[in-house]
Amino acid sequence: MIAEAEKALADISRIRQGVGKVIFGQESVVERTLVAVLAGGHALLVGVPGLAKTKLVETLGIVLGLDARRIQFTPDLMPSDILGSEVMEQDEHGKRSFRFISGPIFAQLLMADEINRASPRTQSALLQSMQEYHVTVAGARHDLPSPFHVLATQNPLEQEGTYPLPEAQLDRFLMQIDILYPEIDAERRILIETTGVEDAKAENVLSPSRLKEIQTLIRRMPVPESVVEAILKLVRSARPGQGSAETDKNVAWGPGPRASQALTLCARARALYDGRLAPSVDDIHALAEPVLQHRMALTFAARAEGMTVRDVIAKLVKAQG
Repeated sequence: MIAEAEKALADISRIRQGVGKVIFGQESVVERTLVAVLAGGHALLVGVPGLAKTKLVETLGIVLGLDARRIQFTPDLMPSDILGSEVMEQDEHGKRSFRFISGPIFAQLLMADEINRASPRTQSALLQSMQEYHVTVAGARHDLPSPFHVLATQNPLEQEGTYPLPEAQLDRFLMQIDILYPEIDAERRILIETTGVEDAKAENVLSPSRLKEIQTLIRRMPVPESVVEAILKLVRSARPGQGSAETDKNVAWGPGPRASQALTLCARARALYDGRLAPSVDDIHALAEPVLQHRMALTFAARAEGMTVRDVIAKLVKAQG
């Protein structure tokens, strides 16, 4: 396993270099997005326009060698525009039959751009695919390619023409990754390197089959008992009615068991990303915000006081020590 981990580390290093050629700065965002993909999950990228969310997803598709498709979510988008539909055909003998024409969801990396602009009916078309890795159209099951990842982008500022994502759909995202403005050095490099004649181009460094091997290796990594206990303690302390007065006062509903599963997988992936063979409690604390923040909701009183979900998670992590 150590030999496999060393080989995986070399591959991850090449992935980081490949992404770093195109995406300047934003190390934390790149790390969390790659951790989500290495853990075999989906990620929701939230940030204002112009912070390279789309560019990051496109770059990952090229670097990881994945068959990538993009869907621009709009209010008039229909479920069939995502999943595909059946069309009637007639052969030379006049016999009619239905044939399924697959939609853009049949990809290894699906970019759902501005996902909160589509109606709840259309957003729900992703629910089955993100959890069960197949879709059902006209009663027939159609399996999705493997690996299958959804990287969705969302703009937090625009309220007009947007729909909040349903809780069930948010829960299917392994992580919500907040993208902030770049540091001054990174922004200076962006100015210099992206306004010339030639832009840096991403290059493929990995195959989808190799990515699946790394994902399997991550699932085989041992998790110390202390880390399991830290995950259970943190996730349960974020739920109302579990003995935490602070949570009971501020949290309307908390994370379910899927949050514990996500923390376990992401902690393993982050450990390997950092060159370690087992996750630590520090990984849990570092991943608490992106894994939990979209799986919780504050009470009206807490929101009225100006409190945010991040504040609550930071206090829970601090209470754990």
